Amino acid sequence: MPFRSHMDVALSEARAAAERGEVPVGATLIAPDGTVVAQAGNRTRELSDPTAHAEVLVIREACAAIGSERLGGYDLYVTLEPCAMCAAAIAAARIRRVYYGASDPKSGGVAHGACVFSHPQAHHAPEVYEGISAAPAERLLRDFFAAKRRETPL
Repeated sequence: MPFRSHMDVALSEARAAAERGEVPVGATLIAPDGTVVAQAGNRTRELSDPTAHAEVLVIREACAAIGSERLGGYDLYVTLEPCAMCAAAIAAARIRRVYYGASDPKSGGVAHGACVFSHPQAHHAPEVYEGISAAPAERLLRDFFAAKRRETPL
């Protein structure tokens, strides 16, 4: 099967998150047959839940849908490099591949910071592909935070 990016779904979820006032991060989980199993955007503020990152929400939804805590063979698309918490959840779920858009030098947990997947205690290290649709993902984040700064006088 030729590669097909599903980042458009994740970007759509990120835009919806921004409209809700959430940090614009979106994710989608793809089954081995190429179908979308789950999709979500950040909902930390809406749910008053610091763990309600897009990645965690799609992992929860997919695990519930298939009745398993393991997602071997599934691929995750996310608009921003997963943080350490999300990377640990991805490893625990045994996700096959992670595709992400924008890098996150400040809070990332894959290529930056904790580098969870390369840590000797990681239970699983998925294949990681960075920079997929990075420009629109970066633009969403930049515009969101620029608007937030305009709303809050210094």
